[in-house]
Amino acid sequence: RGRPSPAAGPEEECGLPAEAVLAPLREALAACRPAVQKQVCDDIARRLTVLGDAWAQGKLSAPVRKRMSLLVQGERGCIGAGGTQGRPPPQRLTGSPFLAELQQRHWEAADEIHRSLMVDHVNEVSQWLVGVKRLIAESRSLPAAEP
Repeated sequence: RGRPSPAAGPEEECGLPAEAVLAPLREALAACRPAVQKQVCDDIARRLTVLGDAWAQGKLSAPVRKRMSLLVQGERGCIGAGGTQGRPPPQRLTGSPFLAELQQRHWEAADEIHRSLMVDHVNEVSQWLVGVKRLIAESRSLPAAEP
């Protein structure tokens, strides 16, 4: 509580604001929309809103925020309380910026992050993680993007 900045919310421990996690998830959902049933996409969108609300209200613990940032930003997602000192911000890919592990089609790594959240933090994530899981599954079934 020695932070004088009024903008420093709970997510600042991770150094990544909620929108940095939610924006790539929403873009991944947009990429899925043409190939996935509207009802499924709407459910995923609703669950992402629940995630965003929980994050904004400070209801997510630091480990949950960190793992979600890893899912979205990869290893550079959560540098720690020091932020991104000495490192450039993560580059956004052209086209559809995507979940970091899924950008490189690392399905097992993305799945492992999802499973670890469900096992270790079930009470905290149960309302919205199903949507992230479904988004991973639907993204996995999309054809690989051209470089």
